[in-house]
Formats: sequence, C-alpha cells, structure tokens
Amino acid sequence: MLVLLPPSEGKADSGKGAPLRLESLSLPGLADAREAVLGELVGLCAGDEEKAREVLGLSEGLRGEVAKNAALRTAGARPAGEIYTGVLYDALGLASLDAAAKRRAARSLLVFSGLWGAVRVTDRIPSYRCSMGIRLPGLGALAGHWRAPMAEVLPEAAGDGLVLDLRSAAYAAAWKPKGEVAERTATVRVLHAPTRKVVSHFNKATKGRIVRALLSAGAAPRDPAELVEALRGLGYVVEAAEPGRAGKPWELDVLVEEVH
Repeated sequence: MLVLLPPSEGKADSGKGAPLRLESLSLPGLADAREAVLGELVGLCAGDEEKAREVLGLSEGLRGEVAKNAALRTAGARPAGEIYTGVLYDALGLASLDAAAKRRAARSLLVFSGLWGAVRVTDRIPSYRCSMGIRLPGLGALAGHWRAPMAEVLPEAAGDGLVLDLRSAAYAAAWKPKGEVAERTATVRVLHAPTRKVVSHFNKATKGRIVRALLSAGAAPRDPAELVEALRGLGYVVEAAEPGRAGKPWELDVLVEEVH
C-alpha cells in the first residue's frame, strides 16, 4: 500500500542538525527537478524580499519565511515526519505509533511537496515554505514542473499494490495515476453525515486518523475493494463508488457523525 499525503503549510523548526543532502532523499529520479526548484527558491528568497513574499503569497506576519528559504542549503534537517505539522499530522501522530506501525509508515507514506516533489517520512529535510500552487519566476507553475518527472517515478513507487490518495487538489495536480495504477487507486472524501458536506479541518483530521488506524492495525489491503472492507472493519462508515470506466480511480466517502 502506498499512501499519498499533502504536506502542511506550517512546519516545525528544523533545528541544528546536519544540513540537507539532496542525494540522500528517496525517489532519486526526482533529483534534477528538486535541484531546479531549490535553486530557484533560494535565489528568489536571497534577493528582493518583497518580490519573494509576493511570489510565495506570504502575509506580513510570515516575512521570516523568506529568510528561512534563503538558507535552505545550510539549515539543519530532520525527518520529514517531524517537520510536517498541522491537523492531519497531529491526528496521524507518527511519533506515538508503535515500532511496527512506524516501520509501515516509513514504507508506505509519501508526502507531496512543492519543493521536493514527494518524500518519505524518514527523509531528512529542512523546514521551508513553498506550496504547490505558486509560480516561480524561472520555472512557472510548480504542479506543471513536477508532472513529467512524477510520471516517470511514481508508477514504480506505487508497485503493484493499492494507492490510497489523500492529497488536496493542488498536490494531486502534480501526478494523476493513469491506466492500471489508477484502477487500484482510491481517493477519499470525509463527509459530515447529517449534512453530507466536507468540513476542511474535520476532513484533514479524519484522514490522519484513518492512516493511523490502518498502520496500527497492520492492515494491508491490496486493492480498493479490500480497503473498503478494512476501513469498515476499523469502524468507519464507507460508501464506495467503483469507477464507471477503465483507467479511473475508486471514490470513497467516509461518513462521520461528529465534527471534531
């Protein structure tokens, strides 16, 4: 099982450990694309601060993120699972998983990123600010920059098993599973059962809990149909829509009564 996650906008401080080594990151086929984004981002943020803030969509209160980006090559690095914070990652609670579940997380979780493309939770990265929705002056829209390298690398990373896609739309734009990979991919919406509406905060938290539950239970669904049964076995109410034609993913709705 490969689980595709969005990153978090806010990130923990990267501390004073050893700096980034691009060549050590997982998915080495993304190395050239990573170097291109990193070079553009560092150069932008080392120059005109106001221009960098405008390009990155940062408020006055986030001005310090520009200087942080300018120092990415020398900043300390920590495992990505410690860098990403926020609602989904708080609910996932990687640090409090037992040893076996942590090993499963290291194998199966892939976090998408405007800067790195995608990383494993064990990859050491510095804290940064670079969402997938921005346009860097020398590269254009980041989702477009990542599409070709992702199309080369991600099908191999997906292997022959289930792909559980929990990404937000901006990050999903960087790689859309195709063909037989799409047919064993499941996307998930979390709906407030009484209203059947998506509630953003609740959606993220529930997705984090779903991943934690699967990892903790040692669940290993091989396809979307088995995922539906696994989630129901874990107590979730799931409605599944099989694709109407070949080459499309399954769409799952998880219905939850309480918004918290």
